[in-house]
Amino acid sequence: MTVSDHYTEVDAFDGQRVETPAAGQSKVWDLPVRLFHWTLVVAFVGAFVTNRLGVSYFKYHIWFGYTVIVLVSFRLLWGFVGTYHAQFHNFLRGPVATLHYAVRLVRGRASSHLGHNPLGAWMVVFLLIGLGVQAVTGLFGNDDIFNIGPLAGYVTKDMSLRLTSLHRHSFYWIAAAIAVHVLAVVAHRIFDQSDLVRAMFTGRKRRSSAADAGDISSSRTWLAFLLTVTIAGALAFVVTHAPIAVDDTF
Repeated sequence: MTVSDHYTEVDAFDGQRVETPAAGQSKVWDLPVRLFHWTLVVAFVGAFVTNRLGVSYFKYHIWFGYTVIVLVSFRLLWGFVGTYHAQFHNFLRGPVATLHYAVRLVRGRASSHLGHNPLGAWMVVFLLIGLGVQAVTGLFGNDDIFNIGPLAGYVTKDMSLRLTSLHRHSFYWIAAAIAVHVLAVVAHRIFDQSDLVRAMFTGRKRRSSAADAGDISSSRTWLAFLLTVTIAGALAFVVTHAPIAVDDTF
């Protein structure tokens, strides 16, 4: 192997060593990000299915909601302390740069990105916020007939019903965003031969040039586990110490 075939650089943000071969693939997505992604898919689908199955499945619907909250909270924190390609400041771009990328994309001249491209990056943020809002509002929910959310006791009956409405209507926005996300994945597969689904299983993506930031050196799984346990514990504490909801409409 010659010097031109391989080089090593150090990430200035946290000192992670990353190796960047001149050709082939790079390890982009760490194990926590990949587990987060597919577990979130299962949790979202599970929440939707248990909601459609009716009131007898409400407790399972709630548990899927808890899962979404823990996952979204983890990913938001991971965007600051995670590995190189998972950190927000390494893939989020401002409105001007994002618009410029969109224009070049329409013209068929968009540059490739080893991590998230500017449009995909903002889609990630939108989905995280949307899923977080929907899951959290569900905790305060009240169907006014059979079921009530575990945190409904913290708010008035009127506020609970308002949050229930937001919980229901936000689903359609999230579903639309997911549809766009899936179409984008398909478009990448067709037009530039990028298998993003496979990459989210293996963690590896094809580099477009040797200038791309290279392989992450570690998945930091221990840190991800610690964050997840802490978030789950905090949520459990809040839920188990919530006051009993009282109907204040009379």
